[in-house]
Amino acid sequence: MTKDSDINDLTSLRDALRVFCAERQWQPFHTPKNLSMALIKEAAEIVEHFQWTTAEESQALTPEKKAAVADEIADVLMYLVQLSDVLDIDPLAAAREKIVKNARKYPVTEPTPKGHS
Repeated sequence: MTKDSDINDLTSLRDALRVFCAERQWQPFHTPKNLSMALIKEAAEIVEHFQWTTAEESQALTPEKKAAVADEIADVLMYLVQLSDVLDIDPLAAAREKIVKNARKYPVTEPTPKGHS
């Protein structure tokens, strides 16, 4: 298994997840369908931490709540990296391309909503 300190970018995270899953023989279960379903379930667990809170409360997490949210964010990231790997999609390249598309779709000349910069 990769040492925690060896995981410092998406490629090393992907490689560590490959090893982790291979050691447990989970690859047959890591289909796009299953990984996307697991991803959305973990994303919903992030939402649970903010359900019924005000905007202000959601920005002032206790250390314990912040650690719990960090765990869920990690789960989402790991499933997303695994899904990208199975589908042979470079998530950073996809994000770069999407930012360009969004820049065309939402040019700077449009008014910015209050509170956003």
